[in-house]
Amino acid sequence: MDHVLDIADYYVLTPYVYPASWPEDGSLRQIISLLVVTNLGAQFLYLGFATLSFYCIFDHKLMKHPLFVEDQVRREIKLGTVSLFWMSFPTVGLFFAEIRGYSKLFDNVSKSPLGWPGVLMSIAGFLFFTDMCIYWIHRAMHHRSIYKSLHKQHHIFKIPTPFASHAFHPVDGFLQSLPYHVYPFLFPLHKVVYLSLFVFVNIWTISIHDGDYRISGPLIEVINGAAHHVDHHLFFNYNYGQYFTLWDRLGGSYRHPSALLGKGPHDHISKLTAEGKLQ
Repeated sequence: MDHVLDIADYYVLTPYVYPASWPEDGSLRQIISLLVVTNLGAQFLYLGFATLSFYCIFDHKLMKHPLFVEDQVRREIKLGTVSLFWMSFPTVGLFFAEIRGYSKLFDNVSKSPLGWPGVLMSIAGFLFFTDMCIYWIHRAMHHRSIYKSLHKQHHIFKIPTPFASHAFHPVDGFLQSLPYHVYPFLFPLHKVVYLSLFVFVNIWTISIHDGDYRISGPLIEVINGAAHHVDHHLFFNYNYGQYFTLWDRLGGSYRHPSALLGKGPHDHISKLTAEGKLQ
């Protein structure tokens, strides 16, 4: 995150915002700057890519589904934007620890234990680690003792749009994002790779809510896509995974996508339309 802060300082914050008496490496300035940059970046990623997905990928016919909530898109956006704001406070604490040097992030490939192969391995490690952790955190969110207080807000949306991707209770959203932030404190990771992965996971989260249920060939059995995730919203106790189906298979919670069996939301809409119950 220090690269982002350096760019913001150089082009905007130092020449136009902060007085000269506030040094760039001052703790208070860095925390305030991180809050601003984190909020702007998170809202841009969420609203920007979710909007593109909603208008370019999402099938608007899904909005005719009986389980599509009244005024759903507005409610998703409101919950998502508010949640990201509150999530930014603990997230900034972790970013601040990163730029203060407490993580294992590095900016020179020569510092990678195995060079470029090590960088590539760290990407695989990040995906494996975060997928595993998010599976168990997500599954825990479905425990009856905390579900109503935290995760239920996300499951109001049975037929999600891309805007549902970040529509969580702030505590729920932060806990599910925590593995992304914890990884570089435990394992070496290139700073640019970390930022790239951070953007990727936000786009991926949007993609599994985009209503595009097409998955090619053998990837159906491996990748946890929108077809898998909509079944999670509809049937509750299945397909908790983030990227892959591995942990659902190991945890006994895997469900083959209904949309790929002719029993998905599109099929239900087609059936109701044929029966004259929808126009």
